[in-house]
Amino acid sequence: MKYFNVTVMEKGKKRLELTQAESRMDAVKIIKSKFPNALVTKAVETAAPLEDSFADLIKGFKKHFKAKIPINDKVSSIRQIAVMTDAGISITDTLKDVGENTTNPGLKEIYSKMNSDINAGNTMVDAMRPYTDEFGHIALAMTDLGERTGNVSEAYHKLADILETIRDNNKKFKKAIRSPMITLTAMAGAFTVLIMVVVPKFKDIFSRFKTELPIPTQILLNLEWAFSNFGIYIIIAFAGLISFVKFSYKNNDDFKFQMDKLMIHPKFFMINQAIFLSTMHKYNLVFGELVKSGIPVAEALDTAVGMVTNMAIKEKLLGVNANISRGMSLGEALDETKLYENMLLQMIRAGEAGGQLDAMLDKVTEYYDMRFQAFIDGISAMIEPIMGVFVAGLVLLMALGIFMPMWDLGKAVG
Repeated sequence: MKYFNVTVMEKGKKRLELTQAESRMDAVKIIKSKFPNALVTKAVETAAPLEDSFADLIKGFKKHFKAKIPINDKVSSIRQIAVMTDAGISITDTLKDVGENTTNPGLKEIYSKMNSDINAGNTMVDAMRPYTDEFGHIALAMTDLGERTGNVSEAYHKLADILETIRDNNKKFKKAIRSPMITLTAMAGAFTVLIMVVVPKFKDIFSRFKTELPIPTQILLNLEWAFSNFGIYIIIAFAGLISFVKFSYKNNDDFKFQMDKLMIHPKFFMINQAIFLSTMHKYNLVFGELVKSGIPVAEALDTAVGMVTNMAIKEKLLGVNANISRGMSLGEALDETKLYENMLLQMIRAGEAGGQLDAMLDKVTEYYDMRFQAFIDGISAMIEPIMGVFVAGLVLLMALGIFMPMWDLGKAVG
């Protein structure tokens, strides 16, 4: 949300009204609704008030350190709601029972508040809307679908299936990179210990040499000096840098966009493929399921793009709905994004023309799933050579740094 200073003329007097809105037109509409007899002359975007900026900062810190609800707990509770509503139990009794029986305190609080809101006369989707960050846009869309069709059970079974698919892919990817990351961490730790323990033993010997030390030896001595004198500061600075990047990524949209754009750059080998394939699989999975469930294409696109976390890809996909509203077909709008291969676009066009869009979207989802699974299965084979080169480089640096001066010992003595 942005802040706008709106100039208002009322009873011959001019004044400024500060309001929050997504756009200048929205700001004018808000002010006109508040002051129907006033004349709005202009609206200018301005910086947020100091107290609001401070409140947003505090909110960002709380959000940053707030414990996330495990996806297993969410899937389990959603599946319980589906089963209980299918058995004919009212939604209020279902939410009350699920909230009382869940072991997760966050879910317990959410379902309790949702139950209270529904008893107060709100719809289920309105009761869930404040918890979009916890459940995601897909949960909101499937809840809305369940209420509109009168079949919450079926909608929640599909929601649980979608979340399970996303969870399984994330778990498989983490498992694939776990072993290389452990190896990398172990090697970095071992190298640091060698720098701190072994190099000091040779330091006095090297200091007596009257010749210039080899570059590898100078690197080792400089590293040992830095770790010995500033080791704790290096660790604090490194931890602080990581925390700053994580906080900025979550709370600064411009920073997040630039980082996301960098992560999908072709130069970032493997990382760009992992992000692109997982994002496109998730997007098409949600889009296809929503279309299959009877949700209009425009609504399904809005919901599916809400599942995309990479801002650079999301920016391209946001243009799909806008292009459709201008009269483009779905195939043409997706072609504009440059994210889909020609084969997939042909399939979508054929499905759109033949009334089989949901079936073709299933095929597109299967294609991205196949590529993502193949990528995960081959990730170890791709990482191992890189790890081998990295480990060999550390060993070579240590060996040359220690032994090269020894080979020149005769020259030094002479």
